[in-house]
Amino acid sequence: MIEWFNGLSQFEQIYWYVAAPASLTFLIVMVSTFVGADAEDDVAGDGVDGEVGFQFFTFKNMVGFLLIFSWTGIGFHRMGYSHGTTVILSVICGLIMMFAMTGIFYLLNRLVEDGTMKMSNAVGKIGEVYLPIKADNGGFGKVQMTIQGAVHELQAMTHDKEDLAVGTVVRVEEIINDHILVVTRKIS
Repeated sequence: MIEWFNGLSQFEQIYWYVAAPASLTFLIVMVSTFVGADAEDDVAGDGVDGEVGFQFFTFKNMVGFLLIFSWTGIGFHRMGYSHGTTVILSVICGLIMMFAMTGIFYLLNRLVEDGTMKMSNAVGKIGEVYLPIKADNGGFGKVQMTIQGAVHELQAMTHDKEDLAVGTVVRVEEIINDHILVVTRKIS
């Protein structure tokens, strides 16, 4: 093995010096990602409304760049390209890999949906009384309704002059204190 390595040109040895640790690091990162021990979050946003910035310089991207850079450099050199052409082509291939990985992580993050229920989405929706609601703001009951694709049981009151019995179909008119629904009997 040492004889083989010493038989390489100094130019190709430099590429091998990059390829060996990059390949080992790539394998460690890949295994840790699949095992779930991945501590780095390449798709983490800047914390503003779940938006993600275009993250180009991440650890995984650098590993990907070095891996592709070194192996394509070795390949181009063995194909007979000059040193300058080999360096240029291997840098271009490494950068393409970085852009591809960044684009994939960016697009994958776009698939993530925020599951936080926004009470404002309940206004105008139809539900069913789950626990009776006393008339004319006389007490709280519960309404069962679907908001954002999930069924919720929410505290509710009414301004109506009649009690709302279990099973009554109601419509949400407004929200008080960000968590109490004001409902009225739905008239078809």
